[in-house]
Order: sequence, then structure tokens, then C-alpha cells
Amino acid sequence: MLNAVGQAQHVLLLGGTSEIGLAIVAELASRGGNPTVTLAARQDSPRIDAAVTEVTAAGAGQVRLVDFDARDTSSHPDVIDAAFQDGDVDVAVVAFGTLGDQEQLWQDHAAAVESAQINYTAALSVGVLLGQHLKAQGHGTIIALSSVAGQKVRRSNFVYGASKAGMDNFYLQLGEALRDSGVSVTVVRPGQVRTKMTEGLGEAPLTVNKEDVAQAAVSAALEGQRSVFVHKAFGPISFVLQHIPAPIMRRLSF
Repeated sequence: MLNAVGQAQHVLLLGGTSEIGLAIVAELASRGGNPTVTLAARQDSPRIDAAVTEVTAAGAGQVRLVDFDARDTSSHPDVIDAAFQDGDVDVAVVAFGTLGDQEQLWQDHAAAVESAQINYTAALSVGVLLGQHLKAQGHGTIIALSSVAGQKVRRSNFVYGASKAGMDNFYLQLGEALRDSGVSVTVVRPGQVRTKMTEGLGEAPLTVNKEDVAQAAVSAALEGQRSVFVHKAFGPISFVLQHIPAPIMRRLSF
């Protein structure tokens, strides 16, 4: 069980090579307890060895690997069963996703469907399974990595933003559904984060580091928050954007 200072015995990362996900796991491991860490990722990923090294250096006592393909939802029940087979999971981090070329996505059917399958359908798939396993064990925390892009879906990235909006709301309400079972869900909303996924993009205002996301995520989970904006300015910004009429939004350049 995640204790008062953030120590966990077993952490599961779905998206086991995600830079942000690994930063969240490292933040948890650095708090002590030598947790077992299960990395769920494609086992042919060239980044898996580096991921194991990173969480081991952060303080993981044991690292387990589970083969996980977000697009293959039919395999997800076996993936989650394997993650729980050695006992309870204290924290499950859902941190996989894809950004893609935003102009291509709305004009390329296959690319758009794959984006939605990874960013929304797969996230829902593992969320349902995690919810049932954690409910059965009577405790646990889900940290779900969302995005501020889902708070106000904009023309500039509406395929990605729409998927994140669905994912964000699913996990918020999963938390409500699990409220009386001893399980909590925290939805984490960063803006742009300095990672390999955003290399080559112009740096947006309020861009943060992966370590900032990790600290905000773990702190919010410990406090039992339903959701957290990594950069505090995004809260009021998102509120304002919700109420801007479409004709004015068309004139904005973001």
C-alpha cells in the first residue's frame, strides 16, 4: 500500500519506456521501500534496457518485465493478470500515448484511428482491468497521464486533444466509481514536456520537465487529488478557454 510518505511495495508502469512514466516511477522509488517495479512495454523496444537501468538506479528493488502492446486490446487481460500475479499492486501508472503529426492525423484515416486507439481506447481498456483488480484487492492508486490538450479541444491538435479529453474524463469517473472501494485515481495534466516526443517542436509557454510532472503526480496522488495541472497556471487558463466562443478561438494561434 502507498504509505504517507509515498513509499510503495509494487509499482506498475503501463508504457514501460515512457520518459514521463519512468520519471514518476523514479520519484516513487526514490522515496524508499525498494519497491518491485513492473514495466509493461513491448519487449522488442530498444529502450527497455535503459528503462530497467533507470528505475534500478532510482531505488527499485526488483524489476519485472511484461510484454505489452497498447494497440492489442485483446491481450490486455493477460497483461494485467501477469502484472498482478505475484501479489498486490500499490500504484499503477498509465503513461503511454502518441502525439503524431497533427495535420496528418485529421486527413489520414489510418493514422487518426491508430492515434485514437492508443490514446483513448487502449487507455480505457487497461483502466477497466486495473479498476477491477485494484477493487478486488481493496486498495491502490492509479496515476493516469492525461494532457491539458484534453481540457479545450483546439483546431491545432483536435484528433489528439479529443482522444485525451475522452481519456481524462474516463479516469476521472473511474475514480468516482472506485471511491468506496479503497482505490483512488489521480489524473495528471501537463502541457508540453521536454522529452524526445516533443523534440523539434517549438517550445510552448509553460513547458515543464519530466521531473516536474513526476513530483506533481506523486504529490497529488498522496493528497488524494482527483486531478492536477502540472503548471498551476493551466488551471485558470483552461477555465477561461472553456468559455471563449468559437469565432474568437479561430483567431488564436495556438
